Amino acid sequence: MLNKKQRPLSVVLLLYLICFAFRILEYFLLRTDQTFLGEAFVHKLIGIAILFIVVKIYSLKLSEVGFRKPKVLPNLLIGLSFGIVTFILAYSVEILILMFQGNFDVLKLYVSAYSVGGNIGNQTAFVFFLICILGNIINVIMEEGIFRGLFQKLLESKYTFIISAVLASVLFGLWHIMSPLRSYLDGTMSMGGFIANSIMLITTSALVGFKFAMMTKLTGNLYMAMGDHFVNNTIVNMLHVISNTGADELMVVRISIAQSVSFIAILLWYIIAQCKKKKESRL
Repeated sequence: MLNKKQRPLSVVLLLYLICFAFRILEYFLLRTDQTFLGEAFVHKLIGIAILFIVVKIYSLKLSEVGFRKPKVLPNLLIGLSFGIVTFILAYSVEILILMFQGNFDVLKLYVSAYSVGGNIGNQTAFVFFLICILGNIINVIMEEGIFRGLFQKLLESKYTFIISAVLASVLFGLWHIMSPLRSYLDGTMSMGGFIANSIMLITTSALVGFKFAMMTKLTGNLYMAMGDHFVNNTIVNMLHVISNTGADELMVVRISIAQSVSFIAILLWYIIAQCKKKKESRL
């Protein structure tokens, strides 16, 4: 059972370092994301196994870390729809910018691998779409289960929701430093590029992680966050904006718009819900 004397932050940091060690091994040794698979999924499967083991050790139930059975499909569909709507807006703005510049060509559907420098690859066979979808299902189960489920549960045994969410989100942000770090060490990115991309990825991922934490708090389970997370990861790898000078040249703008709009929307929802809760408690 959880209690404040168990130093949950130390436990979370230990588990994080274990997961991060497997992430390092996959990114630098296996490099599965640089193969035809296009996904770094091995350490995510290990992370899911770690999640189940720790839940068992602490005598918890999966429902206690966010995998509750009620409203699975509705919340999942809400998350998917929310992600799609925000990206429709983001793609529309991107296309309008390119049209204003006289540079827009067409939207294309194909599978690519995401890198900090843009999307790479151009695969149209069904198997690559399947790999992309399955890889991202594994990804959202692991990352939401670990960061918004397990870590949040452990931290909230001692800290408030906000403090716990901030701590878990900072770790989630640092989790995304791997791609620019590998590019720098491989010699394909300068020190300046590494620093700039690292700051961008860490900050953006931390804010997105906090958004997912608020979604989980508001809905009482992980499924809305999982749906939104899945859309965020898959759509940029499948739906591409082709201009006269290349593909996805304004992808950073697109992602920034989608994440900013969705973050503000969820933050407003959370603030309204908290105000309503306080008002009801006074009655």
